Amino acid sequence: MKTAFVFSGQGAQYIGMGQELFDQEEIVQETFKEASEALGYDMAELCFSENDRLNETMYTQPAILTVSIAFYRLLKARGYQPDVVAGLSLGEYSALVASGAISFKEAVQLVAKRGKYMAEAAPSGTGKMVAVMNAERSLIEACCQKASDLGIVSPANYNTPQQIVIGGEIPAVDKAVELLTEAGVKRMVPLKVSGPFHTALLKPASEQLARELEKINFAEMTIPVISNTTAQIMAQAEIKELLEKQVMSAVRFADSIETIKKMNVDVIIEVGPGKTLTGFIKKIDKEIQTARVEDEKTLSDAQALLDGR
Repeated sequence: MKTAFVFSGQGAQYIGMGQELFDQEEIVQETFKEASEALGYDMAELCFSENDRLNETMYTQPAILTVSIAFYRLLKARGYQPDVVAGLSLGEYSALVASGAISFKEAVQLVAKRGKYMAEAAPSGTGKMVAVMNAERSLIEACCQKASDLGIVSPANYNTPQQIVIGGEIPAVDKAVELLTEAGVKRMVPLKVSGPFHTALLKPASEQLARELEKINFAEMTIPVISNTTAQIMAQAEIKELLEKQVMSAVRFADSIETIKKMNVDVIIEVGPGKTLTGFIKKIDKEIQTARVEDEKTLSDAQALLDGR
């Protein structure tokens, strides 16, 4: 049985994420402590106590990475290792930590900066994102192309064959929505996000991130990592370039799952807070067996699936 682990992206955060396993597992506590020391603030307090910071991008990203890697380390300590890893946007950094390409300490410091650069490049209100349901990919791309006379608009997330998120500057996104409506698309949902991530509006963040990436020596990966940007296995030599591009390029999650399927993977485990990715995978292919890990119950279910029980 071949297994993939996929790691949560931004938007999966909630107050209390990771707390149940933190209270029970030393390895989870150690991971939170490591993050706190690397960042200079209390990660457990950020994740577990009522606060507004958890939804601020510069805090959200290291928090989700910490929770995801804590759960990954717990699975690894219990003898579970994936054959391939991937993540949704931010989750790609968790995948790279799991693969051994970058240390957790370096990654958590890097994503804190990534979050800051993203928030600065696209302050709240500078753009919008809309999930387009049950429309052909080619139609969505054509409508974005036509609407781009009014500004930046493009597909930002290819989540499932039935759900593609578009994003960009407000007039251009509104025009694309109008064109899609005229073409007969019935359902489009504006998303509550802090900025139009994975569009050309994030170019300044991409450039700042590139400078930080230059300081990091990425190691050879011990587990294949599927890139968000290409939906193919990353080569070590292209990690920096792909992470730089990823901030302002579409996330190809649906295509990434297709690539994982071609590697004869039977089971995919979502590692980190929430169940967004498990939901996407079920829509991409109902045949794939899935489980997730975020508390004692889901951990137990995931272990049972991985043990073939």
